[in-house]
Amino acid sequence: MKIGILGTAHIHADAYAGCLMTIPGIGILGVADDRPARGAAFAQTFGIRHFESCEALLDAQPDGVIITSENSKHRILAEKAAVRGVHILCEKPLATTPDDARAMVEAARRAGSVLMTAFPMRFSVPVRMVRDQLEAGKLGSPFCFNASNQGMLPPGDRPWFTDPLLSGGGAVADHLVHLADILRWYLGREAIEVYAKSNRIFHADKVAVETGGMVVISFENGVFASIDCSWSRPENWPSWGGLSFDMITDRGAVRVDAFKQNLTLYSTGDGVRDVGPSHGGRSAGLKWLYWGSDANRAMIEEFVLAIREGRPPAVTGDDGLRAVEIMDAAYRSIRKGQPVTVRSSGFNAAQSC
Repeated sequence: MKIGILGTAHIHADAYAGCLMTIPGIGILGVADDRPARGAAFAQTFGIRHFESCEALLDAQPDGVIITSENSKHRILAEKAAVRGVHILCEKPLATTPDDARAMVEAARRAGSVLMTAFPMRFSVPVRMVRDQLEAGKLGSPFCFNASNQGMLPPGDRPWFTDPLLSGGGAVADHLVHLADILRWYLGREAIEVYAKSNRIFHADKVAVETGGMVVISFENGVFASIDCSWSRPENWPSWGGLSFDMITDRGAVRVDAFKQNLTLYSTGDGVRDVGPSHGGRSAGLKWLYWGSDANRAMIEEFVLAIREGRPPAVTGDDGLRAVEIMDAAYRSIRKGQPVTVRSSGFNAAQSC
């Protein structure tokens, strides 16, 4: 199976390329980027073919593509792939607006292409284990969630992350969607209302987008969740970020930490390089060595299996659209200063690509 990479703007492009190289029966067809120099550098790093354009890569007839461009460019790349019947794994958020995300879902549906949203935390072993126990009725009925997806300010060599036209926003756009998706998955219910606040207390001198966010989501079954989605961790933090939450039920509470599986390494030297998942920062004498399961690899394996078996993936384009709708509601709430209703597309799981 031949998989192409469209866009190399996102920091996850490197990780996904590395995963593709380790999965039996998969070959990287090549990479295309609308910034040719960036694409050529990526191709040289991984020893793969560089295509001068998206169209040239699609002309080479890949079985699937992974889109890791700037967020605002997801739609046009996905539509170009879908019209040729190419299957798509697209980085999150699926798009910067619900309209663009909806257009992507509809394009894939018309073409009969798989459209999978890159939510690797669905494949985190701790997250999946607790969800399985919840589904089996072992944990009771959820009342509420207290969640956080904190991280560092995105690296300076990728300034598009803090350009709202390219990214769709700041920390809220970057970090809210992961937990919004997990909560929908856990509950099997849709979000109906969102109340959000944001600020620029962190890194106010460096960027013009929000760097701190707090979002409260209410679901149709009465469960609610609070989410801290901030770029609040300092540059010398020993890991790039994290995702965790407390789930309170009628039987008690459970703590889920997607990145708990790590070793802590202490050093007397200065500026120890963090070799774990990171933005390349330095940690002053302390780093975490992650040893847990590779959620990125498991996600890509699911994409490949969905193509081979001709079925919808575990995380669909519709799931990505729902998360974008929640993100959109959060920004509308921030602007209005009050709770807002989530504007739903009306799609359902039976229609999902």
